[in-house]
Amino acid sequence: MGGMQSVATALTRLGDLAASPTVSRLANAFSEAGHELALVGGPVRDAFLDRPIHDLDFTTDATPDKILKIVKPISEAQWDIGRAFGTIGAVVSGETVEITTYRADSYDGQTRKPEVVFGLKLEDDLLRRDFTVNSLALRLPELTLVDPANGIDDLLAGLLRTPISPERSFGDDPLRMMRAARFTAQLGFSLDADTAVAMQAMADRIRNISAERVSDELSKLLKSDSPRVGIELLVDSGLLNRVLPEIPALRLEVDEHHHHKDVYQHTLTVLDQAIGYEKSRGSFEGPDLIVRLAALLHDIGKPATRKLEPGGVVSFYHHDLVGAKLAKKRLRALRFDNDTVAAVARLIELHLRFFGYTEGAWTDSAVRRYVRDAGDQLERLHILTRADVTTRNRRKADRLGFAYDDLEQRIKELAEQEEMAAVRPDLDGEQIMAILGVGPGREVGEAYRFLLEQRLDDGPLGEEEAGRRLTAWWGDRAK
Repeated sequence: MGGMQSVATALTRLGDLAASPTVSRLANAFSEAGHELALVGGPVRDAFLDRPIHDLDFTTDATPDKILKIVKPISEAQWDIGRAFGTIGAVVSGETVEITTYRADSYDGQTRKPEVVFGLKLEDDLLRRDFTVNSLALRLPELTLVDPANGIDDLLAGLLRTPISPERSFGDDPLRMMRAARFTAQLGFSLDADTAVAMQAMADRIRNISAERVSDELSKLLKSDSPRVGIELLVDSGLLNRVLPEIPALRLEVDEHHHHKDVYQHTLTVLDQAIGYEKSRGSFEGPDLIVRLAALLHDIGKPATRKLEPGGVVSFYHHDLVGAKLAKKRLRALRFDNDTVAAVARLIELHLRFFGYTEGAWTDSAVRRYVRDAGDQLERLHILTRADVTTRNRRKADRLGFAYDDLEQRIKELAEQEEMAAVRPDLDGEQIMAILGVGPGREVGEAYRFLLEQRLDDGPLGEEEAGRRLTAWWGDRAK
């Protein structure tokens, strides 16, 4: 994230953007057609914050039909998937743009979709947006900055505030409360006091929003550079209790006779550390949602499994298995895709497996099983397991870190020896059927699993030895 630019520097940057082929062609086309056009929201805000400008969003007084008519001659492609909301997409000079008719829409506070009403004035459109820092526009081609809600002042102050009263703004679209949490994380801004009070008072309104929109917003928050502050805001406001109640539930009551670390704070630290490892290891192209969801949810089985033992000890037996089930149920309810749900649940289920490694030397067989069970989630499991070490005891942290270094080295060595990433039996199904003289059926699956266990225990056997063991197993089975 960059720092705040001076107004003059930001306007120069916006002027350069306006002179680009994409923006200038659009500005000229709308002007010649007798319609207004303005660059709006994120691009204008990010010019002031010295952040990269990714999305080009425009607004206009032209209706969707007129927008299409204007952009067709100057664009390589167009789509009207957002036409019902007044939005037309296009590719102009190789860049994707979205152009939306001025809006004056409002929610009735009950249904999950807005009533779309097109507006007539740019200033009215800006005042219906979520926050003042997003209610900025640059009129084109004249390069006039429009700021009806004093968004520039709030940018300078690092303040997140709604352009109209927060009660009315959140009533129009309750998802804006979750967006507030995302922008505090993305921009490093603090929340205006009245806005924070309104979030607490109106938290229950988030139930009016569809699970898909909620999960999309939660995902955007988690993929920001520092989601922790946004998660804390969602917990403190009561919103997360309605959306992801397993996280506020981690704030377990402290028993004066039993002591354990704060599971909620530990979870936030694990999330921070997982993001650090994700970046430092360079394992993924960009922010990895699965790693971050797994870090956030890895201990959600603890409240249900907490047991106060004699002598002031607190145990959480099987919280990994319970947590995996809870995560699967919650992520499905939030409409996450099946692959994400399965991957996160698998990581939670396996996140404690490594700690047995420090208690005694693992055999090569145990290392192979660790790799097999992790499957294509192995790199994410490395990250989650390392991130889960939050002890302040430096010697203990170092011991665990060195132990995991050793495990990764052994995995690497075994992989080089055996191409372990694709651990398979030495014989395939066709060979098994030929040796045993059977057709497709349950016995072939059992034989395959037997040979896989042999492979995991003893490494590559070769076809001849595998065939000998298979024949012996088949003979014993028949007795």
